[in-house]
Amino acid sequence: MDISSIFQILALGGFLLGFAGVAMVVASASQNRPVRGGVMTAALGIVVGLIMLIISQGLLVVGPTERAVVFNTISGQLEQPRQSGISIVIPGVQVVTIYPINRQSYTMSANPQEGASTADPISARSVDGQEVTIDMTVIFRLQDGEGLNTIHKDWSNEEGGYLIGLIRPTIRSTVRDVVSGYEAEAIYGTGRESMDAEIEQRLTEILAEDGITITDSLINNINFSDEFKAAIEAKQVEQQQLERARTEAERRRAEATGLADAEIERARGEAQATLVRAQAEAEALRLISEQIAANPNLIQYTYVTSLSDNINVALVPANSPFLFNMDDFTNLGSDFVAPDVPETITPETETTTEGGSN
Repeated sequence: MDISSIFQILALGGFLLGFAGVAMVVASASQNRPVRGGVMTAALGIVVGLIMLIISQGLLVVGPTERAVVFNTISGQLEQPRQSGISIVIPGVQVVTIYPINRQSYTMSANPQEGASTADPISARSVDGQEVTIDMTVIFRLQDGEGLNTIHKDWSNEEGGYLIGLIRPTIRSTVRDVVSGYEAEAIYGTGRESMDAEIEQRLTEILAEDGITITDSLINNINFSDEFKAAIEAKQVEQQQLERARTEAERRRAEATGLADAEIERARGEAQATLVRAQAEAEALRLISEQIAANPNLIQYTYVTSLSDNINVALVPANSPFLFNMDDFTNLGSDFVAPDVPETITPETETTTEGGSN
């Protein structure tokens, strides 16, 4: 209960006291008794009631989230809006209208449970002709000071005030203009955020001239035609399939590269091993050649060592160009020296991997 209400209650009490005084006057007059006391009571009550009523009407209480626009009926001008607190106005001369300065929201939505009006979405068309339906909320506040006087002067007589006369048509017109500059596929995808930012920027510029500050704009929902949504979904499925195919191709390519590298390394290892074996065989032949050159009877010696101890005669084919004498085999001469048998050469194969990977 504010102070103005208290004075109104006091005014009511004064008037009740005046009515009681009038009743006392009537009762005293009917009994031929003096009516002076009743008259005094009635007069006092009426005077107190009138004073309290005037005071209650002259006290203006403005809440912390409100401002009061004051119209002077004598000068015909709007005075400076009254701030929060208690101030005095002249009843009948200064007409007061209270406006909120806290944040307000205006929603347009296809959902009957949302929005200032039932089923009131914004319909627009994209640059490529697709129909787009948008549910949107705009958060705003009325500018303090002269901005309130501007709103009161321009929209106080409009049905629905500044909400229906200014906020709603400005939002709808701005959204349609912005949407017409975007392709539907961009709105459906990554362009929604930039579109929302552009809508907010334009609304801020337009409504600032009418005394309204935009705090935020929110796109709650965007809806497209069923045909467009089906086309977008089909395209997304195709892109997903293409991406899976690309991933599978990359996997197979990597697998084939690994197998090829492994085969190259295996071939390189086999080639290295073959080279080492060939080098070992060549070295063995070289050593044998040196021994034969140093000891001509080495062949005979080798043959003899392979014969059994009880063999004295060797039979050879008729077409053999050689006839061997066992005495020659067994009497190799005093200068014959049996060659040293070289140790078996075991090559160590070292495979060097050059940049290959399995």
